[in-house]
Amino acid sequence: MQRLKWIFLWIFVGGSFVFARENSTQNTNNKDDSSRFEISKQLDIFNALVKELEIFYVDTIDMQAAVRRGIDAMLSRLDPYTEYIPEDEMEDLKLITTGEYGGIGAVIRYRDGATIIYDPYEGMPAALAGLKPGDKILSVDDTDATKLSSDRVSEMLKGLPNTELKLKIQRPGEKKPRTFEIMRKQIIMDQVTYYGVKDDSIGYIYLQGFTDKSAEEIKNAFEDLRKNHAITSLILDLRDNGGGVLEGAVQTVGYFVPKGTEVISLKGKADQPERIYRTYNEPVDSLIPLAVLINGGSASASEIVSGALQDMDRAVLVGQRSFGKGLVQSPRDLPYGGKLKVTISKYYIPSGRCIQQLDYTHRNPDGSVAAIPDSLTSVFYTTKGRPVRDGGGIRPDVEVEEEKLPTMLYYLDNDRDFVVFDYVNDWVTKHQTIPSPDLFAYSDEDYEDFKKIAVEKKFEYDRQSEKMLGTLKEVANFEGFLAEDSTVFATLEDKLKPDLERDLDRYKPEIKRLVASEIVKRYYYLRGQIQYSLRNDKTLEKAMEVLKDRELYAKTLSPAEE
Repeated sequence: MQRLKWIFLWIFVGGSFVFARENSTQNTNNKDDSSRFEISKQLDIFNALVKELEIFYVDTIDMQAAVRRGIDAMLSRLDPYTEYIPEDEMEDLKLITTGEYGGIGAVIRYRDGATIIYDPYEGMPAALAGLKPGDKILSVDDTDATKLSSDRVSEMLKGLPNTELKLKIQRPGEKKPRTFEIMRKQIIMDQVTYYGVKDDSIGYIYLQGFTDKSAEEIKNAFEDLRKNHAITSLILDLRDNGGGVLEGAVQTVGYFVPKGTEVISLKGKADQPERIYRTYNEPVDSLIPLAVLINGGSASASEIVSGALQDMDRAVLVGQRSFGKGLVQSPRDLPYGGKLKVTISKYYIPSGRCIQQLDYTHRNPDGSVAAIPDSLTSVFYTTKGRPVRDGGGIRPDVEVEEEKLPTMLYYLDNDRDFVVFDYVNDWVTKHQTIPSPDLFAYSDEDYEDFKKIAVEKKFEYDRQSEKMLGTLKEVANFEGFLAEDSTVFATLEDKLKPDLERDLDRYKPEIKRLVASEIVKRYYYLRGQIQYSLRNDKTLEKAMEVLKDRELYAKTLSPAEE
């Protein structure tokens, strides 16, 4: 499945930790005293420096912003997941961990000096009230919103459930504004965004992230598939799943393995005890054939689920190697309502391996971080004795080559210039209904219309090959090679010269799928878009092939014969 999107990679341990400390030797006490003195010393220096700047610096300093930059700079040298979250950003943390907030349920974006409705969620107040993608927000509760940032508009749209707001919008193509009275509600972001049946007997569940309620969503979907559709095997799709709450991952594994099975162990500093997580409920089904789909966007909690099931020989993993995040974060309370999301440990799945890809403790001189090469990884063994490796993520049992997408498609999907967005808005106004996601067909004639609009708007996309050629040409000229023969570069420059119409034809199949998926989303929301994306999905097809061939399934989960 090809889904282009930004990925937020994270994993949380809920609650707080209390670690027992063994009796220390005198040397350890001396070391601790020295460390505490050094910390106190540096804090005194920083405090004095801030005061001196505030009093004597020639210009006015925004101390809140300056200190925040200092905090961010300090944490940036650790790892990408350790971060400071001030009180005014706590709602974002709550949304990440619970998938809930109070509001109208819509994605908004800033465009041409105003905020627009970009993506109303299915079944939520914005969609139920009739708001459409492209609606420009003029005012919220009589407050002019046209000169406000999208962040400020977002704050105004959010609020306590069951409180009403008045929204005035300008719809494209209409002269008069519209006014909507909308009741806010508790917005719950479902993590199981689509599930269904493939080939009459194979269940399919797509999970986009792990919150404290996602495991229950998986259970409900699975029980519905088993009870009402008589499935005989199951596919759990964790592709592009950036992770989430650790307990949700453990609970998910627990649905398919015996109670009391060890799923993961956490190891932090040497003076902190190892913490082991085991399944704590009876499984829903410990026998049903299971396949898990992963790719480079599968990280942290999704790697715990896929890696643990692989180590237990409980599921066949299909797809591409996962991201490789073996670090665990925990939120720690700070003064004035803030929190520190801090990396506290590495995690180890049942075979004993840690799949962390990047070593943040040993940085290169330029500050970059190197990946662990495959040659330095170690071999571990699954329950049945199959060899698996640490470092570099989870390697699937059945690898499917990932489709290489052109850079142009990334820019179209990001839609910075709203080329796809505007085209789809116009297309939708001309088509009241469309067939189901399984049957919808986007015609070549319609694609020709899209091409014309893209050309008229002079759609721009970054061409890395052209940039790299320019750099190579500069180096060649500096080293004196260009004077000898410049025809090679001239030929390459001609081939790499941007040609929008040519590239729209060259990548027609890929672009058609992207535009069609956006069209489907307008009628069937995210679940329909995912359903459409599964058509001609090579990874899904391979997983179904393995599940339908029970001999192949058993062989894949057995050690190779010597």
